[in-house]
Amino acid sequence: MTNADSLPDRLGRDLLALREKAPLVHNITNLVVMNVTANALLALGASPIMAHAGEELEDLLGFASALVLNIGTLDSAWIASMEQAAAIAGKKGVPIVLDPVGAGASRLRTATALRLLQQGSPAIVRANPSEILALAGAAGVTKGVDSTHTTAEAETAARTLAQSAHCTVAVSGAVDFITDGQTAWRLSGGSPLMPRITGMGCTASALVGAFAGVSATPLQAAVAGMAVMKVAAEIAAESSEGPGTQQLYFLDALHRLTPEDLIRRMQLAPA
Repeated sequence: MTNADSLPDRLGRDLLALREKAPLVHNITNLVVMNVTANALLALGASPIMAHAGEELEDLLGFASALVLNIGTLDSAWIASMEQAAAIAGKKGVPIVLDPVGAGASRLRTATALRLLQQGSPAIVRANPSEILALAGAAGVTKGVDSTHTTAEAETAARTLAQSAHCTVAVSGAVDFITDGQTAWRLSGGSPLMPRITGMGCTASALVGAFAGVSATPLQAAVAGMAVMKVAAEIAAESSEGPGTQQLYFLDALHRLTPEDLIRRMQLAPA
């Protein structure tokens, strides 16, 4: 694809728009990854806020460009805040990205993810293959919050979930799969070191949230966020010596990433 209206070119323009607008991404996310995802959003050019107190959600979502809900470290108070935030975002037209961390690993996680999916009407669900299979009702067990399935095994479930929930679904793995139930894309590339770093899936959800604030459609936002993750990880791997330096160079790669880098290096194909 080489014409000015090709998807890669639109993604490049979305990256420029993100840097220009610095969209505020409101994250109600887990304690393990708050620092990681906030730094990734800042490095890319977005503006993060990590806030879950119910008393301020109405105010903060009044100027947010996107809401990311991540269920990684649940308790009853945080569940209530997520449900409240989703309702407010729906009224204000703020797009929601749902990251159902560990869905299928416990009844609480699965039930919470399903309730947010059904009541919150997220624009995008970003998850690993096992989480998608759990949400779509397929048989399968997750190992903690890690995936025990491949992306290819979850493609049919992802299409079904996208159609039934009227959302875009992004399945992350060695090859990412992104679909709105009609159109679908696969993204290759990245680095095998990324699964050795905590919070990289959560970071993908946060970056997708940043693009949801500037992209024309949820599908385009999801492809943009996942493509940026793949390309930045690949660039970082060229200099890193292990997971520690991979994480450092990944932030640098996000900061330095240009539209030209993104277009030239992304490995995107229709599915």
